[in-house]
Amino acid sequence: MTTYEVTLKKQLCDGIFACLTRDPRFVEDDDGLATIDPDGDPVYDGDGEVREENGDVVATFDDDRIEEARQAAAACPTNAIVVEEVDG
Repeated sequence: MTTYEVTLKKQLCDGIFACLTRDPRFVEDDDGLATIDPDGDPVYDGDGEVREENGDVVATFDDDRIEEARQAAAACPTNAIVVEEVDG
C-alpha cells in the first residue's frame, strides 16, 4: 500500500466538481465547494485522516487508491488538488 496526502486548496476550488466523478472521497461541502470525506465512498470503507491546514483540506491515506486521487487532481480545471506520496 501507498501512503499519500491529498491537498485540496479551497481558495482555488470553483465548485466545478470534476473531482467527484473520479474519486468519490471528494464530496460537496456546506460552502458549495469540494471537500474530502474518507467515508464518502459507498463501496469502500473509508480510512483516512483529514485536517484543515491554512484554509486547505489535507487528507492522508494509506491504501491502494492513489490513482483515483491522481485522476481527480488531473480532472480539476483550477488545479486545486495536489496528490503526493509521503513516508508512511
